[in-house]
Amino acid sequence: MNKICLLVSRRNYATASTFRAADTIIKKTERGNPKPDPNKLVFGASFSDHMLTIKHTNTSGWEKPIIEPLKDLSIHPAAKVLHYATEIFEGLKAYRGNDGKIRLFRPDLNMKRMLTSAERSVLPTFDGNELIECIKKLIQIDVDWVPRSTTSTLYIRPTLIGTEPTLGVGAPHESLLFVITGPVGPYFPTGFKPVSLFADTFHCRAFPGGMGAYKAGSNYGPTIYVNQLAHEKGCQQVLWLYGDKRYITEVGTMNVFICLKNKKGDTELVTPPLNGLILPGVTRQSILDLGRSWKDLTVSEREITMDELLEIHRENRV
Repeated sequence: MNKICLLVSRRNYATASTFRAADTIIKKTERGNPKPDPNKLVFGASFSDHMLTIKHTNTSGWEKPIIEPLKDLSIHPAAKVLHYATEIFEGLKAYRGNDGKIRLFRPDLNMKRMLTSAERSVLPTFDGNELIECIKKLIQIDVDWVPRSTTSTLYIRPTLIGTEPTLGVGAPHESLLFVITGPVGPYFPTGFKPVSLFADTFHCRAFPGGMGAYKAGSNYGPTIYVNQLAHEKGCQQVLWLYGDKRYITEVGTMNVFICLKNKKGDTELVTPPLNGLILPGVTRQSILDLGRSWKDLTVSEREITMDELLEIHRENRV
């Protein structure tokens, strides 16, 4: 059996009520679907044969995890997720190395972020290590869906939704945690080339005290309109700004780093701080960890405005 390695140390995110990966019920499909060409993958359009589902109620807690053939979800039309966006999700990838091993990149950070998002959305929490183990079981079953490619990976989408069928605004008493996977290529049609950004000075993605630091679907839907404006201007994504001083926050699908020469002549890598306006990205944290290990680089988590960026650009310090 293929082993799935973690590139991180094991951490504990235990809660009072959780499911256990050891209790997982497995129902394999009798006939798998054909695998797409790894060189022609469109992001988010292909899905593996199986999915993971785990139900939760406030009275009974978490049920046993189930790995079963991929299927449509059946929920009541009054489910809270459909009316009040009680939903959070994560996104991580499984990579097949040259040695044939399959690796997950820092999934503990995804679990930490998902649990933080769940608490903020008043959705049930769980032991993040147990979900990682469930995901590993799911990947082992669909191991042939992990591309043998240097440009393609297996995308993993854990999602937690409130399913209680009542129309009152409130915390859901019934929820569903599910995980789907699928092979993906580059997120942007241009591949791994640099992307163009539209610095929007009117619309706002997040504000202090809001949901900007949490990975909730309700953060993404309202950005689609502005993304369309960016596309009309020939840009691929939006560079979100905040406030009268036009503080740089993040891009819609990624965090922002700016490498510059500061006024002391030192090379400085700048990224906006975790002040509640941006998502604490796994790649962001990894770049910070690596950057701080380099002697000739100053790494700063600080506020930076568009005016400052324009100034250092005019002075050829970017």
